[in-house]
Amino acid sequence: MFQTSLTTMSLLSLLFLLLLLFPLSTTSSSSSSIQDLLQSQGLPGGLFPKNVKSYNLDQNGRLEVNLGEPCFAKYDTRVYFDSVVRANLSYGGLMGLEGLTQEELFLWLPVKGIVVSDPSSGLILFDIGVAHKQLSLSLFEDPPSCKPQGVLLEKVAVKEMGFQMREGI
Repeated sequence: MFQTSLTTMSLLSLLFLLLLLFPLSTTSSSSSSIQDLLQSQGLPGGLFPKNVKSYNLDQNGRLEVNLGEPCFAKYDTRVYFDSVVRANLSYGGLMGLEGLTQEELFLWLPVKGIVVSDPSSGLILFDIGVAHKQLSLSLFEDPPSCKPQGVLLEKVAVKEMGFQMREGI
């Protein structure tokens, strides 16, 4: 009897140790889950748009976010999300970003990293390669709407021709 209990305890301890050493990959199909993940890592929940289809986080911290299709969103300037965005996720940062570009002075520059080093400062740092840009964390509290490329280009063209857009279009 004592021998069976000891064996069972050993197996449970081994299983627990394996789970700690090899965390399972996380996959989700809702945008609120990506928000929860980001917030648990010291980042604002609104870094990715509302239309996230799914995400995967592997045991090495490599995050892959699937949006289904490329789209444009707006924070303080316009940003472009590829259909898949990848980054290394660690506490307070997304580094080695792929699939996210930001408009700066009529140029589209790749965002290479996003860091919140001191949440009490209220600032978030965007590494756009040639420069670092500090923005207010409040811009990223809620996920933005993300419009497909064709929809945005149609709106820009209509506005440039001097027409006013009605709400809801």
